[in-house]
Amino acid sequence: MQYDAIVVGGGLAGLVAAAELGDRGKKTLIVDQEAENNLGGQAFWSLGGLFMIDTPEQRRLRVRDNLALARADWMGSAGFDRPEDASPREWAEAYLDFAAGEMRGWLHDMGMRWFPVVGWAERGGGFADGHGNSVPRFHITWGTGPGVLEPFIRRVREHERAGLISLAFRHRVTAIETKNGAVCGVSGDILAGSDAERGQKSSREVTGGFTFEAQSLIVASGGIGGNLDLVRANWPRNRLGAPPETMVCGVPHHVDGAMIDVARTAGAATINEDRMWHYTEGLRNWNPIWPNHGIRILPGPSSMWFDAHGNRLPTPCLPGFDTLSTLKHLRTTGHDHSWFVLTQKIIEKEFALSGSEQNPDLTSGRWGAVLKQRLGKGATDAVEAFKKHGEDFIVRNTLDDLVSGMNDLVGDPLIDTDDLRAQIEARDLQIENPFAKDAQVIAINGARAYLGDKLVRTAKPHRLLDPRNGPLIAVRLHTLTRKTLGGIHTNLASQALGPDGSPVPGLFAVGEAAGFGGGGYHGYNALEGTFLGGCIFSGRAAGRAAG
Repeated sequence: MQYDAIVVGGGLAGLVAAAELGDRGKKTLIVDQEAENNLGGQAFWSLGGLFMIDTPEQRRLRVRDNLALARADWMGSAGFDRPEDASPREWAEAYLDFAAGEMRGWLHDMGMRWFPVVGWAERGGGFADGHGNSVPRFHITWGTGPGVLEPFIRRVREHERAGLISLAFRHRVTAIETKNGAVCGVSGDILAGSDAERGQKSSREVTGGFTFEAQSLIVASGGIGGNLDLVRANWPRNRLGAPPETMVCGVPHHVDGAMIDVARTAGAATINEDRMWHYTEGLRNWNPIWPNHGIRILPGPSSMWFDAHGNRLPTPCLPGFDTLSTLKHLRTTGHDHSWFVLTQKIIEKEFALSGSEQNPDLTSGRWGAVLKQRLGKGATDAVEAFKKHGEDFIVRNTLDDLVSGMNDLVGDPLIDTDDLRAQIEARDLQIENPFAKDAQVIAINGARAYLGDKLVRTAKPHRLLDPRNGPLIAVRLHTLTRKTLGGIHTNLASQALGPDGSPVPGLFAVGEAAGFGGGGYHGYNALEGTFLGGCIFSGRAAGRAAG
């Protein structure tokens, strides 16, 4: 069967590309190895955050943002330092222009809306010219991940009804066909039908084969975060130390990186494969969907962070500030886990969990549900469920009992109660001091100067060891795999580039498979909201150029 374009992968980037192709009247096929109920891919499970610049949502909260400030933040975070970073840098500049320009209006015209409180993610490493967001830029979409997907799924389905787009599920591409050096189609395996629920591990039983012809092929297959062997093989040991022996997976099992190898066999170059984005605040999901399912805590600034031995983490290793610096530090401790220590007051105000399924109020898009969950008594239902059922949570009334529970959980008396108490008491002494020298206390006060954080994300400063603020809570944290920051090298039209830097005729790559643009437009560090944003931007570029 012949098409103008074939899109490999039905996630967000692939859907955006297909929708744009359909708008241009191109006959398009989407192939995906999973069943139809997985349409939307990883984006479905996301919180729906988008990095945008100088928006009405920011201005209503008195956040002053502009393109120059955002560019300084991005470039300071990216740290581009390789010859092959030319394309990624171009992509970063182009995305910044998009995020400060037509992005919001374009998405708004499709029906997308955003929660009025803009989140302040990745606050940085402490220097103005280094990593981090100077201002809040994380715009949570009403409906979370499904809300981001909805307009693009709608557009694809409209083109499907018009006969322009076809979808082939349970089709796994194993080869890109070429003729005279140009793409001419794909071939692969037809997998047995699956009744697995969305995100669950599905069968890989092969029942047949297929071949489809097209003059353009768009690789939109995602990254490697569900394949721990590949994560460890690409781990940047020279920068982050040895990879953890135990990790939890923040993405489903089918995010396996296989299609990136297929594209490489067809002539595409991959760059920056050692750049990756993994979180240090991972929990084992007490109610898992995919194998080794992990959930990330989206922390406010007040939890005290300790390593496995009970030593307080140094700045900038504060909750929500500098992910990779924290990961690098923790890899020096000799253990794969760390600890948050906090109070009930902190968990009620500051704990959120990443993902659409962990935020049913925001996913519903109903104000009543949000007000009940966010402003009512106690933490959200999802957080309280983890506190009750999650194996990583310990809740006690006294510090002695808390430390006993922490040591019992890991099966080793690594933490000394008196030492932990001394560190907490020292921090508690700073709480009522307006001239505090403790960097975390200063950060808490700074966070509460932002209206959005004061309203919904940062607890009023208080002493952790005061029983009136209890009970005390300890949370064991794991490394959570998530995003591939490198990938297939592309130009600004999302064309895949070969080892010599010239386009591979007919081959395109988008989303995480392309490092979200160019083969790694983040550089070394992500500012958050830039993953979905990169999928949308790169998918749009390919959909307007392919076919």
